[in-house]
Amino acid sequence: MASIGTFTRGDDGSFAGTIRTLNINVKAAIKPVAKDNERAPDYRVTANGVELGAGWSKTGKDSGAEYLSVKLDDPSFTAPVHATLVQGDKDEHKLIWSR
Repeated sequence: MASIGTFTRGDDGSFAGTIRTLNINVKAAIKPVAKDNERAPDYRVTANGVELGAGWSKTGKDSGAEYLSVKLDDPSFTAPVHATLVQGDKDEHKLIWSR
């Protein structure tokens, strides 16, 4: 698994940081949103004022640790990118890419 982002959590529950791959290097925000149905995302991911993805709050079955399941998509991607935002060292959160 490869880390493609580093974020810090704000007091309002939002995350601010950077998403960085070979083709992307953007400052991004992951902000909580009101859900209008059970399957709706808990968070929206934006970069440069453009929506780049969504996130869903999850809890690890074995560990009980909370994390975000994130789906990023952009016309420049060949397919959506699935990632997990997990607590890292100190106040840092890591965005881990998976295929």
